[in-house]
Amino acid sequence: MAVAIVVVPFAYAVSGVHHDVLMAAGSGLAVGIGISLRTRERIGLSAGILVGTVVGMVAALLAGLIPGNGIGSLVPPLVALAVGLVDGLGTTHLRGYREVGIEALIMAGLIGIGLFPVIGLMWTIRCFAVAPLTALIAGALTGSPEARRFARPPVLLVLAALATIAMAMQGVASEDLATGVPLTDALAGAVVSVATRLIAVPAVVFLAARAAAVWLQPRLQVYQQLAEYLRVMWIPIGGFAGGYVGSIIVFAGFGGMLARFIPEAFVGAEDAGIGEWIAFSFFRALAQDYPGIVPVSAAAWLLVGVQVILAVGWALVVFAAVMSSIQPRLERIARQALSSTSE
Repeated sequence: MAVAIVVVPFAYAVSGVHHDVLMAAGSGLAVGIGISLRTRERIGLSAGILVGTVVGMVAALLAGLIPGNGIGSLVPPLVALAVGLVDGLGTTHLRGYREVGIEALIMAGLIGIGLFPVIGLMWTIRCFAVAPLTALIAGALTGSPEARRFARPPVLLVLAALATIAMAMQGVASEDLATGVPLTDALAGAVVSVATRLIAVPAVVFLAARAAAVWLQPRLQVYQQLAEYLRVMWIPIGGFAGGYVGSIIVFAGFGGMLARFIPEAFVGAEDAGIGEWIAFSFFRALAQDYPGIVPVSAAAWLLVGVQVILAVGWALVVFAAVMSSIQPRLERIARQALSSTSE
């Protein structure tokens, strides 16, 4: 749900085409849910939300901003992006071609499932063909230089990657030949297109995603600690906010009642309903003018003054009391975080 809340508005801001929005939301949700289910700890849930959101937003950009961007250009960078983020965040340990191959296969399947409502069953199955080449690229770029020197990719992985390249070249060349392009030009164009879309772009995306995730991972620990603080604070802070909202509603009723008995107390309140009075009370609690209703009589200004005094007092005194009551628990969380960091 958190992924959809971010991805869907972003996709509509990029492109108004429902087709593109559905692809972005579907791929982001599938990846986010898949990662969260595989790693059930709290870090897995947050990592799933983060990776799913990034994948969905990138899918929206690719689908909405690049004209004529087909599935063959959309899936390879998304799979490389997801694998790079997962590797950088450390949710799974990718130490060799086998681990990378499994991760690439899972991500290709999740993205294919997310795109299924748009692309259909056949193209969903074809999404798995991206996994071997992505695994070969990521495996060659994963690990230390010493480990990469002695690592050898499995023969089946190499053969599957070569088959993917051959099928992609055959498809691109066939499209060019159908438009009357000479055979040599069609083959040259297929080589350049496939090398760019299936090798160069995924490699760059994988490296960039992994580097960004490695940089971001320790900084996400701050939000994990922040969640502990918010878990302690949300009940008293919610009570403070509820009381503040309650005072706004109470004074909205007072203002409406005053306008009924003394119509000349306000200007612009002749046809005001409860919504307008709540808006008026809200702005007055913040010591701001509300343009729709203006107090003019002494009674109206007295009511406004009392509300401002009570609102400011509530914000200062009650909030300070709330913070004082939860201060010991916040200090205990801080000591626990400090001790875990030192260990």
